[in-house]
Amino acid sequence: MVKEMLTGNYAAAWGARLADVDYVPAFPITPQSEIIEVLSTWINGGNMDAIFTNMDSEHSMITAAGTASAAGTRVFSATSSQGLLYGFEMLYNIAGWRVPLVLINVSRAVSAPITLEPDHNDVLSARDTGIIQIHAETCQEILDTILMAYKISENEKVLLPVMINMDGFYLSFTREPVLIPDKSEVKGFLPEYNPKHAFLKASEPMAQGVAVLGGSAYSYFKYQQHLASLNALEVYNEVASEFEGVFGRSYSSIEAFMMEDAEYVLIMSNSFTVKGKAAVKGFRENGIKAGLLRLRLIRPFPDAELRRLLSNIKAAAVIDQNISPGSGGILFKDVSAALYHDAHRPEVLLSFIGGLGGKDISQVEFKHIIDMMKKSLDTGVIPGTEILYTENDMQQMNKLLKIAGKTTD
Repeated sequence: MVKEMLTGNYAAAWGARLADVDYVPAFPITPQSEIIEVLSTWINGGNMDAIFTNMDSEHSMITAAGTASAAGTRVFSATSSQGLLYGFEMLYNIAGWRVPLVLINVSRAVSAPITLEPDHNDVLSARDTGIIQIHAETCQEILDTILMAYKISENEKVLLPVMINMDGFYLSFTREPVLIPDKSEVKGFLPEYNPKHAFLKASEPMAQGVAVLGGSAYSYFKYQQHLASLNALEVYNEVASEFEGVFGRSYSSIEAFMMEDAEYVLIMSNSFTVKGKAAVKGFRENGIKAGLLRLRLIRPFPDAELRRLLSNIKAAAVIDQNISPGSGGILFKDVSAALYHDAHRPEVLLSFIGGLGGKDISQVEFKHIIDMMKKSLDTGVIPGTEILYTENDMQQMNKLLKIAGKTTD
């Protein structure tokens, strides 16, 4: 095992290399391109025994990934933002084909307006495709999660693609110390691919239900897909436990940070939880019993674990780095639904939206969230969804509007 300073993208490439992937269909898009550039260099240089194919689009890339997996190869690919949306049709197909593969999404806000910085509308738009979603916080977690994802995806109780999300720029191009495990260690955890589901030999024909006429058959296969996703909850926990036993790093479906006696809880996901943890530490130093829950497994959603962790908490606030226009925060709805029938749910559950297009979430804004939780507990009034936007943000906006010859209050 060696430790190196790696970007999130480079860590993703190492994950694919250590997993002994057979095939990498690819199409470049910022901020994901570094992943496939590194993999193509390794493959071309003989450091990886795999086939690399540069496709003509993300739609073709995801199609190739799915068909190659159906033919019995271990497949890896990566995309981002508009690229994910361009291949969106095939996300439903590869989940419906029940093919195990791993796809990295490097989150970038979806235009218009256009930006290269991250939020999570791209990846969360795919939450209903049937693909398992795992959201990462650090570069180390990216590498480790890829190894875990293949073991989950290839489990016979699951057989579904896994999408791993990392934040563009904040993680993709940020260098952090990463432990790169020995190949022998990885082989002990992730065995050679044994695709019992695949079309391997013409002499051994098999049938799979991908072309179906009629609602009864369609409903049957869709429900089987749903049950497989629910199975992934149990399999995820088993794989995480095994991973910790081999490598000593723990990745629960929901990370609990300073939750032992917490009264006010922030609920977040992805790399911005680093900012949230710093805020929680500051609150603790000032006598405020704050804690944080990081949602790591997004689909299937770990409802029971969330209820357990939030049992008898005074107040909680979901900070969504996304927005569903006309509805609000996407993850807030998932959290609310999970807690709705629980008699021990928090007295107050608030919804905030922050970090859109990579906008910073300041310590002042985290303090505002705590203050709003206290206010709601005191008054019994639960406000609607609030977007985090400071006076400084408005000043920056006014500068741009002035350039354009417009003003706003």
